[in-house]
Amino acid sequence: MTTETFEFQVEARQLLQLMIHSVYSNKDVFLRELVSNASDALDKLRLEKLRDDSLDADVSDLHIEIDVDKEARTLTVRDNGIGMSYDEVGQLIGTIAKSGTATLLKELKEAQDAAGAEGLIGQFGVGFYSAFMVADEVTLVTRRAGESQGTRWSSRGEATYTLETVDDAPQGTSVTLHLKPADPENQLHDYTSPWTIREIVKRYSDFITWPIRMVPEAAEGDSAPEPETLNSMKALWARSREEVSDDEYHELYKHISHDWREPLETIRLQAEGTFEYQALLFVPSHAPHDLFTRDFRRGVQLYVKRVFIMDDCEALLPPYLRFVKGVVDAQDLSLNVSREILQQDRHIRMMQRRLTKKVLSTVKEFMTKDADRYTTFWREFGTVLKEGLVTDSENRDAILAVASFATTRSDDEPTTLARYVERMKDGQEDIYYLTGESRQSIENSPHMEAFRAKGIEVLLLTDAVDEVWVDAVGEYEGRKLRSVAKGEIDLDAKGEEKADEEREKQAEEFAGLLGWMRERLDEDIKEVRLSTRLTVSPACVVSDAHDLTPALENMYRAMGQEVPRTKRILELNPGHPLVKGLNQAYQEREDRTELEESAELLHTLAVLAEGGQPKDPAKFVKLVADRLERTL
Repeated sequence: MTTETFEFQVEARQLLQLMIHSVYSNKDVFLRELVSNASDALDKLRLEKLRDDSLDADVSDLHIEIDVDKEARTLTVRDNGIGMSYDEVGQLIGTIAKSGTATLLKELKEAQDAAGAEGLIGQFGVGFYSAFMVADEVTLVTRRAGESQGTRWSSRGEATYTLETVDDAPQGTSVTLHLKPADPENQLHDYTSPWTIREIVKRYSDFITWPIRMVPEAAEGDSAPEPETLNSMKALWARSREEVSDDEYHELYKHISHDWREPLETIRLQAEGTFEYQALLFVPSHAPHDLFTRDFRRGVQLYVKRVFIMDDCEALLPPYLRFVKGVVDAQDLSLNVSREILQQDRHIRMMQRRLTKKVLSTVKEFMTKDADRYTTFWREFGTVLKEGLVTDSENRDAILAVASFATTRSDDEPTTLARYVERMKDGQEDIYYLTGESRQSIENSPHMEAFRAKGIEVLLLTDAVDEVWVDAVGEYEGRKLRSVAKGEIDLDAKGEEKADEEREKQAEEFAGLLGWMRERLDEDIKEVRLSTRLTVSPACVVSDAHDLTPALENMYRAMGQEVPRTKRILELNPGHPLVKGLNQAYQEREDRTELEESAELLHTLAVLAEGGQPKDPAKFVKLVADRLERTL
């Protein structure tokens, strides 16, 4: 048998060093991670056997074993589950093949405390490597169910690991830790002590549905004792609330999610009647790093009559609740149910509706009863929850009721739409908003000038999804949602005769310039008009009331959809010296070349002011440079 030596990828090597030098405050959790991996392997084998009865695998006594050897200072966690092939070991154990490892390392370095570091490592699902916190060397022997040849992986956690094939490996996986030297001053964490192992398993893994066995130490002269089962194997969702502590719920959450922090909330639900099921859901306390990536695994675990059916069952919750983790145990589904069948199943759709409403009502309780928890939830998951405003019309009102948004009224306190409406000025009919890349860019936008001058509150929407949901929703309690950068805006009180007279006078005064500029800029704009929204800036570009914004156009194109280019509207501030000077130059028939350049510059400056890009950057730079040269 040939032994091959491989080098760890750079990120894996850095992560191993973090483990070896212990970023964790509690080293005991390495055993929880290994037991959790073993439990997953047993679940997968039982499911595989259900789907393929011809699979050559023994499922008569699926279990986890823990063996300790005090003299050799080794600890072994063994399961007879699905096992791994040679290639799978290289992919899953030999390297960290998950995307975002570099991000993990960066965030770890920035973590302010050990608890923060533990939470980050849990997000990236690399719990196997926690064995190197307590071991100088780790050896893994595995054989995939149905295959005849096994694989041995070994590493000291340094630059390399070895892989070799073995002929006598039993079905499943065993992980042997060659423990670091004993610490005489810390006997509570002696991982060769059966008492220590019992305590750790009871604390972290009591709910595991497979037996976790260990052979106790035999008294001198006695025959070898029978293995003892260390865990109760009671499904937490099947026990009464009074029987289960918060700590037990939290450990189940950590087992399911591979998150090392406690959840923000635990949600229990039990449905009885024609279709019975139990659900135990968890709202995390922080968003995983890959929540918005295509590879993010969403959904909760599905059981049927306590039998594990599948991980990440997407049909049980809508995509905008993909951060929710948990377990759903149904009584009346087939054990051989597939993902395709689930998508069409009437009972599954009924469960999804009820689970969705329960999660949203829980968020509502945060808002009304626990401001700190609501603030945490919205900071971490508000962006993804707003996707539901576009995709879930049935629950749109419930999502709007728990949504909050930054506003010009406060630098740090977001507002609900209900509170916004309560504060609306007399005579104000619409809810105003502006979208953009950042709060700063929105607040500095020329579109905000008249609103700022009149003290009218504007919602500041900076998430990409905001561009979509405001159009999908359209209104709130009969009041239109209006972008301050779309359509015509008139903030003067209706019937103000003086204002109407002033506008008529300006329209007549600037009519020639407006028509001429419309012709000169025809390729880029559909209209030039005087603005009622500008008080300081000379010009701005706006979208017509029913047109797509540039940001939304770009979003659709990024998704591969062909969207025709929409011409914008150029608005001029009739009170600005630059616009007055341009009008005077037009009326006096001065140098037309310079006038044309001025019109083009004014339009490009308006595009830049809202965060856009010049159509011809090189030409724009040349025009500005020539102007500067002539003024010096």
